[in-house]
Amino acid sequence: MACRITELVLDCADPRRLADFWCEVLGYVEIGRDGDDVEIGPPGAGFGGPQPTLILSRSTDPRPGKLPLHLDVNPTDRDQDAELERLLAAGARPADVGQSGTESWHVLADPEGNEFCLLRRRVDPVAD
Repeated sequence: MACRITELVLDCADPRRLADFWCEVLGYVEIGRDGDDVEIGPPGAGFGGPQPTLILSRSTDPRPGKLPLHLDVNPTDRDQDAELERLLAAGARPADVGQSGTESWHVLADPEGNEFCLLRRRVDPVAD
C-alpha cells in the first residue's frame, strides 16, 4: 500500500482572492468552504479525484516568497509564451529567484507573492 497526495494547503491572507487566481490558472472550481478556507479542485472530480485539491487557508502569518514546496504548472492547450501571457493577465507577476535567464521555465508569483514555475512542456489536461 502507498499514500497519495489528495490536498495541498497554502496559507494565505485572502483565501477567496487566491482561490479565484488558482481556479483561473488551473481550470479548477470551488468545491467547498470551511469558515474562511476555500477548497478548489478539478471540475467534476473533487476530493479524492486523480488530481489533488488545493486548500487556501486563512493565516495571520502567511509566508510569501520562496516556499519550501512550490508548484510547477505546465500549459495544456497553448504554448508556454501564450500561457505566460494568460497567467500575467490573471494576476501573476515575474519573480526573481536568481535565475540566469537561460532557463526553460518562468518563475512567477501569485497575487500574494507565493512563487511558482511555468514549465515549457505541454501536457494533457487531465492525468490518467
